[in-house]
Amino acid sequence: MQAPINIALVGNPNSGKSSLFNALTGLNQKVGNFPGVTVDKKTGMAQIVPGLTANIIDLPGTYSLYPKSADEYVTYDVLINQNNADIPRLVIIVADASNLKRNLLFCSQIIDLKTPVIIALTMMDIARKKGVEIDIDGLERELGVPVVAINPRKNKGVTEIKKVIDLAIRSQYSTPPRDFINNTALAKEVIEEVKRVVPCKSDYGALHIATNVEDLPFLNETQRQAIKKSLQAHQFNKTKMQAEEIMQRYARIKHIMKASVVETDPLQKQLRSEKIDDLLLHRFWGYAILLVVMFLLFQSIFWLASYPMSWIENGFGALSGWLSSSLPDNKVTDFFINGILAGISGFAVFVPQIMILFGLITILEDTGYMARISFLTDRLMRQVGLNGKSVMPLISGVACAVPAIMATRTIENRKERLITIMVTPLMSCSARLPIYTMMIALVIPDKRFGILGLQGLVMMGLYLLGFFMAITIAALMKLFVRIKEKSYFIMELPVYRSPRWANVGTTMVEKAKIFVKDAGKVIVVISVVLWFLASYGPASKREPVHQKYEPLLAQVAPGSPQAAELNKEYQSAKLSTSYAGVLGHAIEPAIRPLGFDWKIGIALITSFAAREVFVGTMATLYSVGEDPDNNNATLREKLSSAQRPDGSPVYTLAAGLSLMIFYAFAMQCMSTMAIVKRETKSWKFPAIQLLYMTGLAYICSYIIFHIFR
Repeated sequence: MQAPINIALVGNPNSGKSSLFNALTGLNQKVGNFPGVTVDKKTGMAQIVPGLTANIIDLPGTYSLYPKSADEYVTYDVLINQNNADIPRLVIIVADASNLKRNLLFCSQIIDLKTPVIIALTMMDIARKKGVEIDIDGLERELGVPVVAINPRKNKGVTEIKKVIDLAIRSQYSTPPRDFINNTALAKEVIEEVKRVVPCKSDYGALHIATNVEDLPFLNETQRQAIKKSLQAHQFNKTKMQAEEIMQRYARIKHIMKASVVETDPLQKQLRSEKIDDLLLHRFWGYAILLVVMFLLFQSIFWLASYPMSWIENGFGALSGWLSSSLPDNKVTDFFINGILAGISGFAVFVPQIMILFGLITILEDTGYMARISFLTDRLMRQVGLNGKSVMPLISGVACAVPAIMATRTIENRKERLITIMVTPLMSCSARLPIYTMMIALVIPDKRFGILGLQGLVMMGLYLLGFFMAITIAALMKLFVRIKEKSYFIMELPVYRSPRWANVGTTMVEKAKIFVKDAGKVIVVISVVLWFLASYGPASKREPVHQKYEPLLAQVAPGSPQAAELNKEYQSAKLSTSYAGVLGHAIEPAIRPLGFDWKIGIALITSFAAREVFVGTMATLYSVGEDPDNNNATLREKLSSAQRPDGSPVYTLAAGLSLMIFYAFAMQCMSTMAIVKRETKSWKFPAIQLLYMTGLAYICSYIIFHIFR
């Protein structure tokens, strides 16, 4: 069997490239970084035919071979740089048949690079609905490269494209002998000089090297100077050349469209998507509908998850109670029930909500509505120094800040990208969801106003609060970040489609696995460490407690109400004098003005590893500090009965709101700080984030606590 060949997938955004990548590679995929840049590299192995395997490289989407962002430069380098390790033997251009004219511009540029090309036409069904009929054989003759109609979402055409790949690799298809346009005439002398200095397969490739000579990392200084000298000698005008090239390409594309494509008069049929957009993108109703959609999203998290959460919560409570009564009363049993099992229950109960949140977000993305949210909010974004491209990272931050910050690479403007990175962690990510849910269930009554639920409104309010705080901070940063670049927001609105339910289900399962694997692992480890810290303490502090309570317990009848009360005080005193208690009491003066006690203080420290650790920490602390006979109680029941030394409840409305506000604004995430450092290449910006977000969280929590107190 021959060694795997490199096949690059390229295409415009939203053209179906990722769907084809998934169809070709299945689960045999991996994600890394392209060498030297923090841009995702998605690769996968695929068997094309027996004896021929391929390394499929999914390159970032781009509209043309004139790159503007870091993602587009990666695609550019792989296609232009003959020394790139990922240089493809074959390029598959994924083109949207319903927007063929625009897609053919990029196709024509790739064809002129003289690398073997296959065009995969997607969305033929949508093209037909728009009244567009494409003569695929005629299009193939006009372009001089193979064209295959596919629908990777339904696995149609994948077998055919594999056969064409095999034929192309066996040289049954050759690159067109003639350029799509006369590239040589655009700058003949410059092209000849570039080809003399740098190895190039095509005149068009040489023209691109001349155009981007300053920005191409694969050129050495000698080559760069030789090319720049030629550009000066021949008075090369980059802007004029690009304009002439694009005009010539569209002139030929117009001829190809006339010969190979039949389009219905657009006045005869208005596309369904356009009719829906008239309502969903309306100046007033568009925003009203957006708020309704957001409310339904967060209310559904309570509606749909309440039963499975109760089953899981009660199941763990019953299991803990049964184990407490069945196993011998010793440290091993205590460690297993109050260390490991309490940690597992602390995150397992929130798996249904995580699955539902990501399932609903996937539905919004699949239907095409998520792109409309960017369009709707572009005007608001511009008022605070951003643009519509910043919305997608901010929305992605609802899931997790780490990939959201990585998604800012598509923002060409450096100032807007930096501000977006700095404010994205203010968006309420899924790691905050367990804390919100627990606190809302504890302190917010389940009142209803018709179809509106108070708990759902509070949940939506917390998410909106994060968004509005993010744009407020962005407006302030706009005044201090001194980078001046113009920016433009151009995006294609995808047509509305019915969601792919299999994809929704897969996403829900995969996100649950990631939550259990990544967050669960951290939570359980920290729960185990906390069990040790909460079970043991300095002898000088613990000994007086034993001396006080053990004689008292010996004097009362076992099982009596007096014994139960004394035992509860004993357990609480032991926890208070443990290592965890000593640490918590040390920081309590700083957090008492926020309405927090020392147990919450410990959770604030441990949750810096990951916000969702807060719940696991509370589960462990309240399990260790409880009477063993109370192990069948759920965490919510334990928290609702928690009291301060003076007998007042710990979790009042004021304290609960204060805690939610603190977590809404505090950084509390090491992974986010690490990714900000990686994206900005400096520790200065994550340090600024940590300081301003912690200060903001403290001040806002203080105000909220004292208002509602």
